[in-house]
Amino acid sequence: MKRNLRIVFMGTPDFAVPSLDILVQNNYNVVGVITATDKLAGRGNKLTESAVKKYAVEKGLRILQPEKLRADDFINELKSLEANLFVVVAFRMLPEMVWQMPEFGTFNLHASLLPQYRGAAPINWAVINGEKETGATTFFLEKEIDTGNIILQEKIKIDDEDNAGTVHDKLMNLGANLVLKTVQNIEENTITSKSQILNLKSQISLNHAPKLFKETCLIDWNKPVAEIHNLIRGLSPYPTAFTYLDGKVLKIYKSQESILRQAQNDKTEIKTDHKTFISFKCADGYLDILELQLEGKKRMKTDEFLRGYKFK
Repeated sequence: MKRNLRIVFMGTPDFAVPSLDILVQNNYNVVGVITATDKLAGRGNKLTESAVKKYAVEKGLRILQPEKLRADDFINELKSLEANLFVVVAFRMLPEMVWQMPEFGTFNLHASLLPQYRGAAPINWAVINGEKETGATTFFLEKEIDTGNIILQEKIKIDDEDNAGTVHDKLMNLGANLVLKTVQNIEENTITSKSQILNLKSQISLNHAPKLFKETCLIDWNKPVAEIHNLIRGLSPYPTAFTYLDGKVLKIYKSQESILRQAQNDKTEIKTDHKTFISFKCADGYLDILELQLEGKKRMKTDEFLRGYKFK
């Protein structure tokens, strides 16, 4: 016998929208949407709504935007929705009093193959570390972040030309389908879950996915070509790897290993023909920069950049 689900959906950025949409399109009863408060953003410092809020407004869904998830007025309003399942996609950490509330539990969609890449930036770190595959996981929330029992999991390849942005888009759509399958299993009462620790082979060490900071994005040219190339891929298009050129911040969006080879005792840090290429010296070779953005300028391809830039 099917369970009669009353779902509260929690999410904020673009990544969460397909997961909410797939539930709406499949006629699930979404009784409330919890999302971030409106933020001041842009040159005009205007109030900006989250991607999830914009979608929820368009669909006429009930929206809650609590500043504090432990506040009595929010807890009371959440209880009044009488939801029996919470679905969380790209939202903030929930207090126990919230995730323990619904009868059928609270599950989260995480953009990695848990228990690998627990943390805030799983897509970025998978690419930075040169992984050849990643995936998405639905799991029940527990006290410790990203540690609950796994419900469903699916893999995707990370291709050589992928960056964090393209992997994000692949997982956004894969994840939405995984959310739908998970909800269907809960509705049919056919749900099974398994421990993350039991899912881990003993000889494999865990990679983590901590929050990205500015120092994470600063390129160290003393590292090997492949490592720097993966850092650039893993931070593109956001928050973007950067270096300094003539005293200004230079963001780098795309690169490739150069055909240039280091001559013995060659100390040239940057090579360019001033028309078509810029190559930076790394520990074991040169890296060609293909797309970049100098402080105060727009993002552009290297040949376009060189038409207007004179090196000091």
